[in-house]
Amino acid sequence: MSEHISKQFDHELEGVRARVLHMGGAVEEQILRALQALTTGDMDLARQVIADDHRINTMEVQLDEECCTIIARRQPTAGDLRLLMAVIKTITDLERIGDEAQKIARMAELFYSPDRTPPPRTVDVKHVAVVALEMLRMALDAFARLDVSTAAEVVKRDQHVDEEFRSILRQLITFMMEDPRTISPSLEILFVAKAIERIGDHAKNMSEYVIYMVKGKDVRHLAPDAFARETMEP
Repeated sequence: MSEHISKQFDHELEGVRARVLHMGGAVEEQILRALQALTTGDMDLARQVIADDHRINTMEVQLDEECCTIIARRQPTAGDLRLLMAVIKTITDLERIGDEAQKIARMAELFYSPDRTPPPRTVDVKHVAVVALEMLRMALDAFARLDVSTAAEVVKRDQHVDEEFRSILRQLITFMMEDPRTISPSLEILFVAKAIERIGDHAKNMSEYVIYMVKGKDVRHLAPDAFARETMEP
């Protein structure tokens, strides 16, 4: 009887993990479509991203409820409890990434609205968007495979995204000081860049939860040398 219960519990945990990855795929698709709308001016696509945000919110609520039900019914301990707690935190970050995709889509609507001053063309957020999206993919892969080394790499890459955001900010400040007509479009680009930077932050958070699941160690807010020690130790 206990073996049957144990197998059923394992099946429930695997189901939760699979649904997190499904949610992650949906969030990744939202980001890709938002960036495409921003690049091409496809307003139908931008509006679809905005409308589809409720799907991501629903996934978070349903998964959160499922995790709470499993905790109450199974009373898991040790690694199983860490897994469920990490899932609850991960889906929160995924939902917030979905919110950032929606923000990018809303900025796309502003970019291509009539009578808008064209944004400064020399400021390009595409590269930092590629890096942040790759961080998300790596974080989801680390979650799927419980891969600490991949998770640690995502955490390290977040610094690169932060540096690129600061570089974009400096460029935009220069444009606004030189030509006040660029203030409004520059601020719109800044909002997009900040949304991308936040996507990187959330991917970093998700990777830290993977390390917590596997090692039982909370590596949030550690200095780089301490982080390296914690993730390399067996």
